[in-house]
Amino acid sequence: MARTAVLGRLSWQLGEVEELVQETPRVASLYVNVPDWPGHLPGQHVDVRLTAEDGYQAERSYSIASPPEDRWLALTVERLDDGEVSPYLVGELKVGDKLELRGPIGGYFVWRAGDERPLLLIGGGSGVVPLMAMLRHRAKATRKAPARLLYSSRMLADVIYREELDRLAAAGDGLAVFHTLTRDKPAGWSGYTRRLDETMVREVAWPKEQMPAVFICGPTPFVEAAASLLVAMSYDPATIKTERFGATGG
Repeated sequence: MARTAVLGRLSWQLGEVEELVQETPRVASLYVNVPDWPGHLPGQHVDVRLTAEDGYQAERSYSIASPPEDRWLALTVERLDDGEVSPYLVGELKVGDKLELRGPIGGYFVWRAGDERPLLLIGGGSGVVPLMAMLRHRAKATRKAPARLLYSSRMLADVIYREELDRLAAAGDGLAVFHTLTRDKPAGWSGYTRRLDETMVREVAWPKEQMPAVFICGPTPFVEAAASLLVAMSYDPATIKTERFGATGG
């Protein structure tokens, strides 16, 4: 993902994997105990470094899925078949294994629960991960800003955090979750069944007059399309924060 940070102030830390949760057939959440973790903000990420027996090292960046209030750091990783790091993290990593982490990183794509503006989150695929950190943080806050999530997935089996999102939306505290599936439509599906378009975004988005805080994360074409739709709806570009990733991660 396109992120910036001053890495010179950060050092590598060892964390121990406490729990592994299979979110979808290709996606897993890793819960890591990092003893000297300095804390983070929802939307930040970490670097993960793996070192092979011959000394070869590979690094990748992964968004933090856990809110600042949680005891363990959660990373949700999608396995890429041609990746150097993700096939190990999703498939080979075991509880008790150690991980080298550096972070937290990033100060632009972050949200704090004290922000009372309506919150509009738009995620594509694994781009929902940093948005989930924001929703989990919001769920633990005393005062909750009204929030809407528009989440695009290929098919129902690809929806990350599906049951948790259902629970959060059912809490009745001002959060609405909207799904769209771009490939298969299961029987009885009541959500959207197409790629993002102007009609969909207009139905989900807050009126621009309410000046919502907007966070969009996903593959680059998805993010550009979503941001362009909002700008065409006269949203102030300065209120739209984006984070994107390509197919070269993992």
